[in-house]
Amino acid sequence: MAGLRAAEAVRKNGWAGELIVIGDEDAMPYNRPALSKDALQQVPELAEIVFRVPRAATDVRWRLGRPVAHADLAARTVTVEDETIPWDGLVVATGLRPRRLAIPGPAAGRHVIRTHADACRLRAALTPGARVVIIGAGFIGCEVAASARTLGCEVDVVAPESVPIERPLGPLLGAELRRRHESHGVRFHLGVVPSAFLGTFAVEGVELSDGTRLPADVVVEAVGCQPNVEWLDGNGLDLRDGVLCDDLMRVEGRPDVVACGDIARFPNALFDDVARRVEHWTMAGDTAKRAGAALAAQLTGAELPERGFAPVPSFWSDQYYGFRIQSFGAVGLGGEDVRVLEGELGDEVVVGYHRDGQLVGVVLIGLAGRAAHYRGVIAARAGVAVA
Repeated sequence: MAGLRAAEAVRKNGWAGELIVIGDEDAMPYNRPALSKDALQQVPELAEIVFRVPRAATDVRWRLGRPVAHADLAARTVTVEDETIPWDGLVVATGLRPRRLAIPGPAAGRHVIRTHADACRLRAALTPGARVVIIGAGFIGCEVAASARTLGCEVDVVAPESVPIERPLGPLLGAELRRRHESHGVRFHLGVVPSAFLGTFAVEGVELSDGTRLPADVVVEAVGCQPNVEWLDGNGLDLRDGVLCDDLMRVEGRPDVVACGDIARFPNALFDDVARRVEHWTMAGDTAKRAGAALAAQLTGAELPERGFAPVPSFWSDQYYGFRIQSFGAVGLGGEDVRVLEGELGDEVVVGYHRDGQLVGVVLIGLAGRAAHYRGVIAARAGVAVA
């Protein structure tokens, strides 16, 4: 999606030259979040989730099914297989790939979720009565757990944290999410990690670091993602966590190279001047529009966008029917000061995250009618002291 939106923005901001989008998947850009949410109940046809190509991008040349192997920023070229393609401007939008666990055992029966094909394979395995072990208790792991239970599977979730989704949401809300999942029959094994996958030809179980053995017909590895940056090696860039950018999304200040989406690490003036990656769906569009505008200005000689990029990070997570989590802001920055702002923790609730007494993020469980209000509060008041 970031690549598509960036191409659209480059066109809308005045660049009339050739536009090429290169991608490793065969499919046109499509909507990924549903793959770990309600799509596991009934995986949609790919055509149902492919984004409509906007009028501004109808003349884009799509080169799909082959990834870029290498970029030479000094020579202004990218290499796809044995072909070298020159460029005047480059958009880095290669996103993430799921991490895989490097532990012993068979590979068959182990799943990740990133692509439509991943979701189709996993959905086929989630049959009633199937024993599902999910490694990882983050958002993806918990979404898959909810879908699997709804489909009639037995579900065990394994994670080293003390509560689900602990790193972004903290112990208060994490404990409440554990209670809700357990009320639906999910079993948690926390404070442990997998040490081996059991079985000869396919996974039959998972051995944990405390010696526990869990039977398994299906294993889902939901242990995070890593940025696809290897093709940029050798260009002197800071690739320690995605691609370092300024607030115009220019890669380390280079006016002819921009980055957007999950891979971009940039400062958000809404909070401070520290560059961070944000793995939220909304950020793909926000950063792509910004990157495309900055690159088009460089290519056409137009005025650059104003400095001080301040998008509001937001995400949502559907877990069981009627159980929607929404968040606005940077909740991870306010984990030391977490307060219930509205509602009750065991029911519908709004939880606020504060840094130095300043509201920097909110999480809503239910209370959908209050989402627009709290998004506005974050947009207007992040960095402003509150009582």
